[in-house]
Amino acid sequence: MSTFNEPVIALARAAGAAIMHIYVRDFEVEKKSDNSPLTEADMASHHIIVDGLRALTPDIPVLSEESADVPWETRRRWTRYWLVDPLDGTREFVKKNGEFTVNIALVENGAAVFGVVYAPALDILLHGEQGIGAFVRDNHADVPVQTRRPALSPLRVAASRSHLDARTAAAMERMGEVETQGLGSSLKFCRIAEGLIDVYPRFGPTSEWDTAAAQAVLEAAGGVLLRLDGSALTYNTKESLLNPDFIALGDRDLPWASWLT
Repeated sequence: MSTFNEPVIALARAAGAAIMHIYVRDFEVEKKSDNSPLTEADMASHHIIVDGLRALTPDIPVLSEESADVPWETRRRWTRYWLVDPLDGTREFVKKNGEFTVNIALVENGAAVFGVVYAPALDILLHGEQGIGAFVRDNHADVPVQTRRPALSPLRVAASRSHLDARTAAAMERMGEVETQGLGSSLKFCRIAEGLIDVYPRFGPTSEWDTAAAQAVLEAAGGVLLRLDGSALTYNTKESLLNPDFIALGDRDLPWASWLT
C-alpha cells in the first residue's frame, strides 16, 4: 500500500468535516465563470487538501478545480501530480441530498494510479491503488471491493430517471433490460466498484478532476473507464481539462461498443 494512503485519507476526512460544518447551516452560493455553483465549502475543502498535499509531498504539484489556472506550458511537463476536486457535486451539496464527494487522485504519466473518494454526508470512503486493489474503509478496517463480473441482466445503469439525454436514452435502449439508478457526483463510479451498478455512460462535459480519483478506485476494483474509441481515459495530455465522452463498466467484457451505434 502506498505511503500516501493514510495521510491522504486523513486529508479527505478533514476536508469532509469542514464541508459538513458548512452544510448544516445556511450558506451563500456564488456563480463561477462557467455558471457552475461555488460555495465556501468548496474553498474550505480546497485549502485543507492543497495545503496538506503540499506539506506531505512538496515535490509533487497539485492541480485543484479551484486553482486550475496553471498554464499548459507548465502542466505539460508534469509526469506526476495530485488532481483534486475539493467538492464534487456542488449542486447536490446545495440541494442538501448528501450525494457529494471529496476526490483526491495521484496521476502518473497520464494515468490515475491512486485515488480517495469520500462522501462526508454519507460517511462513505473508498480508496484504490493500481496493482493493490480497491477498498471501502469501515471504521479503521479496509474491506476489499470488486466489480460484478460477469454483469447479469438486467443491467444496472447509473442514469437520471427523469432527465435522460437522447444519446444516453438510445444507448440504454440497445442494452436491453435495464434498471436505472440516479446518483450524484463520483459516487456513480464507486457503486460500480462495489458491484452495485454495472454501467455509467456519460455523453456530455466533465472535467478531469471529476473522474480521476474515482477512476483509480474503479480500475483497482476490476472495472474500466473508457473513451468511446475504446482507449482508457487519461489525464493532462492536452491544454483543455475537459474529458471526452466516456463509459464506465464494471465488466469490461460487456458489448458496450454495440450500444453506441
